[in-house]
Amino acid sequence: MRPDTPTRTLIAIVLTAFVSLSSGPALGAEGDGWIPLFGADGSSLDAWRKPAGDWRAAAEVGLDPANPRKLVAAREGRGIIWNGPTGKTLNLVSREKYGDVDIRLEFLVPKGSNSGIKLQEVYEVQIFESKGAKPLTASHNGGIYPRAELLPKYHHIDKGYPPKVDASKAAGEWQTLEIRWLAPKFDDKGKKVANGKFVKVVLNGLIVQEDLDLPSPTGNNWRNPEHPSGSIFLQGDHGPVAFRNLLVRPIPATAKP
Repeated sequence: MRPDTPTRTLIAIVLTAFVSLSSGPALGAEGDGWIPLFGADGSSLDAWRKPAGDWRAAAEVGLDPANPRKLVAAREGRGIIWNGPTGKTLNLVSREKYGDVDIRLEFLVPKGSNSGIKLQEVYEVQIFESKGAKPLTASHNGGIYPRAELLPKYHHIDKGYPPKVDASKAAGEWQTLEIRWLAPKFDDKGKKVANGKFVKVVLNGLIVQEDLDLPSPTGNNWRNPEHPSGSIFLQGDHGPVAFRNLLVRPIPATAKP
């Protein structure tokens, strides 16, 4: 029997909701233990160590009409934090340290720009303008950055972990990132008994990393000692980037991953 109009409408609503939920894991509802790291107005740097460099607040940020590799504040105000007209300033490091944690954020980058978010300051999820890149590498958007050495010049020593799919949006578009991170675990003598783990990394609704154990930190931090908690790190010295709606939620020890 063909459903009547109200029934068809209800079915459409249910199917739409199902598709939305199926596009990626729901990491929690707004207000359900989530902490805004840019404050209630989305523009505070109180949660970050000083000095914070040239990070600025704006109501709207977009591509520079004169140069698609740069950003401009299209409208003054609050709600967005961006790294200024030069696109290079100090990295942001949170005052608070986190172990097991859920993270949500939105970011925007211009053409060719490079940033990243590091869990505990040393486990990096790459932020990069890389829509359409082939083949995908760990340096592309949603990749887990390779290990590297500084000398004789900076170079990778492995391939890292490329994103599973190209989930990137175009330069100048807002993108969403959701992360569930489990910190490395240690016994009462300080010996590591479990690696840090990206349970899920979801970029624009698509899973790009899942159940990924990390035997060491990423980049040139890979030799550094690991810890059960650490600060959140936003990269601001590699290229223009804007952030908004950055939320964190510590995962209770009793919660399942």
